[in-house]
Amino acid sequence: MNETLQNDYSHLMNTYRPIPVELVRGEGAYVWDVMGRRFLDFVAGIAVNNLGHCHPAVVDAVKKQAETLIHVSNLYRIPVQGELAQLLCENSFARSCFFCNSGAEAVEAAVKLARRHGLKTKGDEAVGVVAARGSFHGRTMAAMTATGQEKIHGGYGPLVPGFTHVPFGDATALHEAVGEETAAVILEPIQGEGGVVTPPVGYLAQVRELCNREGALLIFDEIQTGMGRTGTLFAYERFGMMPDVMVLAKGLAGGLPMGACLAGERAASVFEPGSHASTFGGNPLVSSAACAAIKTTLEGGVLDNCTAMGEYFTKELRRIADKTDLIREVRGIGLMIGVEMERGGPDAVDAFFERDILVNCTAERVLRFLPPLIVTKEQVDEVVAAFGDIIGGL
Repeated sequence: MNETLQNDYSHLMNTYRPIPVELVRGEGAYVWDVMGRRFLDFVAGIAVNNLGHCHPAVVDAVKKQAETLIHVSNLYRIPVQGELAQLLCENSFARSCFFCNSGAEAVEAAVKLARRHGLKTKGDEAVGVVAARGSFHGRTMAAMTATGQEKIHGGYGPLVPGFTHVPFGDATALHEAVGEETAAVILEPIQGEGGVVTPPVGYLAQVRELCNREGALLIFDEIQTGMGRTGTLFAYERFGMMPDVMVLAKGLAGGLPMGACLAGERAASVFEPGSHASTFGGNPLVSSAACAAIKTTLEGGVLDNCTAMGEYFTKELRRIADKTDLIREVRGIGLMIGVEMERGGPDAVDAFFERDILVNCTAERVLRFLPPLIVTKEQVDEVVAAFGDIIGGL
């Protein structure tokens, strides 16, 4: 991965180990570096660029809004923000939305909402939040505490009290953890950073039933699974049941930074003026981008393409897996696909890079494929062919 870097990055805090390539332009499923080298992007900004890079509808919306009004405070009504909230609620279980700037902020809002709801409906002790091991919910304090990965917690104690972790997919463990002091259960319908881990059949329905019985809110973290990534606008639709609260970000605004906390009937009125806020949340620029992205996803055949390409891609990856002992499992839904390797995950990422393809490895050995939802069969075939060659060389 030897690339000539044109800029000095020494003034950035050392929080990443970026691949030494400078990306300067994107279009559709492709990005170009400063030297003009083109890459097929199957990371999509980590499930952010769901419509590909610089989708014309999003670009046009941003241009028009930037020429009109970029930012005003939420002390005033913002028409396009109201349009976005209506669009999200009409296409989900939700009755109200809170807008912020990232997934972690959305999780923080959801935790605050849940604790406020618990105090109002169950009493002063109902502040507990049950989360899953292997989960990832963000890097801010409550979101980090909810995250079920010790490596994320290291060096930041004491963490926020009141959080409990149980194995993902274990209904018995969850039943033992949820009780009178539980304000909410927070889960990713599919664990993304944890290795594209899908739940056992019927598990989420059991979680829903348990939360109903115990009076706890069910929060779905759809930051990575949402906005069409699984072939439906939200992953909960694939599982046939609804949460009480849902958090979104990543693909929400077509590439611009935006988060949202959506609440259904039980929690819609919990927040009151002054109980939570965000200066930049839902500003005109990002709200315009989000409206354009959602409408395009719903009306442009994007969800159908995601389903078709996801099924095709998964089938082809499993065909490769059947021929080698290096692959433990191919799993996922839609275009959120993980390939768990016996070994060589990071090496495979490097090998893809040498073939001008961007993928990433999560949970140490799971190759994660997150192409834009507009990906074509030809582009999938290119990645599959490359993977077949790479597996033979590991």
